[in-house]
Formats: sequence, structure tokens, C-alpha cells
Amino acid sequence: MSRASLLLAFTPLAAAALLVAPDASATNFSLWIHGRNTGTATKAGNYTDFSYWGSSGTAAGVNKKAVNWDGKSRISEQNYRIRDALDCYCTGSNWCYIAAHSAGDAQIGYALAEFGGSSRSIKNATPASNGTCGNAGGTQTGWNIKWVDVASGAGGGSELANIGAWAVSDKLTDDLKTATMRGLYDHNQTRGKWFYMFAGAKGTLYSATLAGQDDEAVGYHSTGGVSVEGSFCNPGDLLCGGTLTTGSGATSNNKAKWSFHSVLLRDDAEQYNHYANGAWGGIIAPVRADMVADAL
Repeated sequence: MSRASLLLAFTPLAAAALLVAPDASATNFSLWIHGRNTGTATKAGNYTDFSYWGSSGTAAGVNKKAVNWDGKSRISEQNYRIRDALDCYCTGSNWCYIAAHSAGDAQIGYALAEFGGSSRSIKNATPASNGTCGNAGGTQTGWNIKWVDVASGAGGGSELANIGAWAVSDKLTDDLKTATMRGLYDHNQTRGKWFYMFAGAKGTLYSATLAGQDDEAVGYHSTGGVSVEGSFCNPGDLLCGGTLTTGSGATSNNKAKWSFHSVLLRDDAEQYNHYANGAWGGIIAPVRADMVADAL
């Protein structure tokens, strides 16, 4: 199911809103929220450094901004970095498209669930070196977000964190345990913002550890936005508990997805792994293409 048809089917008012001509003074931004990475700590608050993703000269949606955080602390401890970016670029007359990868899925999910109903000061979209923006006057509830694209989202956690496959002691790994991540925030509370899931399936190295189809780091139960853990696969795979369906409907064995979560890409050809490889690669590639085409 396409993004447009999903909006028309489930949220006619939201679909109509997207068809209204924007205010002449409004500016749209594309915010990219990265995942687990211990090399981004010194870049936190810098909206121009895309080194996690690839070349900063690569097209990635209108007025692209890199939402850098330290990549290793607990979601709750670094979420202020995401809120700073949302305040800067997604308040007042400005609107945002969000792209998130891996644990970046949890960062935007946590921000919306925990703070998306709070009063926010309208900012001037001119960041200081610490990543905060000045007040433009006035307040609003939550942020102006059109939708969220998610590349191999880790909002449901990873079995690799459960077994300690990442031989590190960072706090984020504890958060990424499946039970911990699923209990960290209300995944159904997206403030009505659609999460479009891109689920990779080129899993080889850890396929025996991760449940169902995977991209070497996260399984379909998480990347597909399924509300319960389980073994979910592509059509025709008889060794799994159920097929991950595209769109927002339940899996073939009737396991619901979280509210406002829809699978836009299921990797039936098993061609996308988890990693950007410094070149906007892996499952990030189709998300970038979607942002270029639709984040206008």
C-alpha cells in the first residue's frame, strides 16, 4: 500500500491537509536521525555532519539536517538532542519529514510518545553550536511532522543485545534488549504521525540468532513494526511463524502492528542489509530514494 493510499484510507483529514498549499513563509526540512554509533559523540548537536550516512553532498530530501546524538547512551538520556532538532525545525510555520535508522527509530518514537503532547516554544530555525535555536515567539503543542520513514527500525529491540553479541558496555545496548525496548515507551502513541517501515532481509552473519527474516542486526518483528516479538518472514518461507505483510495490517498469523505503523518496503529479494557503509547503503538506500522523491 502506498503512502498516499494509506492516508486516504485511514486519515482523510490528514490527507486533505497535505493537499493544502503551504504558507508562503513556511519551510520544510528533512531530519535524519541516526542509530547506534560510538563515533558520533563529538558531532552531537551538529546538523551538517552526515558522516554516519555518507557524503553530505548526496540528495536526501528537502533542506536535509543530520540529527546527531552520541549514539551510545540510553534513549532517555540523549533524547533531548532529538527534541532540540524538532523544536528548531518543526515548529511555527515550518514542517519536517523524518528519516530514522535503527535506534533512531526509538529516538523519534520516544520523543513523540513522551513529549509529543507537550507545549513547545516556537523556534527560529537558526541553531547555535550546541544544537539549540532561539525563540521566535509563541508556543504550540508538539511538532509539525508530515511523516516518518524508518530504515530497519530497532524500536522493537534486537536479540543481539539480548545475548550480548555486541561486546560493548554502552548503555544503549541495554536499551536495545527486546523486552526493554518494547517497554520503554508507548509505541502506539505516535501523535497520529505515520511511521513507514523499510524492513531489510539480507541477513547472513547472525541469521541463526535473530528471529525470522533479518538484516544482520534487527529482525522483521522490529523492522516491520510488529507489536509482539516473533519469527516473521517473507511470503513462502515455511520456517517462520508468519509472513510480514506490507501496509498497516496484521501479519499472516494475525499479529498486529503498532498503531500508525505501515510496512512500505518488505525486502522480498533479500538485497538490503543493515549498514550504510559510509555510502547511504543497505536499507538506508531505498529510504533515501523515498525522501528524495517525496520529502519536498
